[in-house]
Amino acid sequence: MANKKTELHHQIGEITPDNLIAGLEITPITGGVVIASGVGMLPRGAVLGMKSSGKCALVDSTAEDGSEKPFAILAEDVLADTGDVAATAYKTGVFNRLALTLGGTDTPETHEAELRALGIHLKENEPY
Repeated sequence: MANKKTELHHQIGEITPDNLIAGLEITPITGGVVIASGVGMLPRGAVLGMKSSGKCALVDSTAEDGSEKPFAILAEDVLADTGDVAATAYKTGVFNRLALTLGGTDTPETHEAELRALGIHLKENEPY
């Protein structure tokens, strides 16, 4: 019986640049967060607000549950539709304002001063 060479169909640890990180002047520091059940799909780069329950959702200045104020930036894609999900988020760093996702009609400028107070700074990078 001849040996057959198998091929991997994916790369473990593969990285696809997404232009979220805009500089290393401030070291990105990550930490764990819990994304609230029912939030749905949140992409890497989503600006999170923390609800009074201690769980995170997409920041939206019209909310009245604590998530109207930014808390962190999501470091990975997350699907939280049927249960709470543990995730990793950036608590400090320099990020590309064009790569952020915010709730409602919010823009990066809506929360820029609050983000800066958290140690999260924004600038604009050109796409790859």
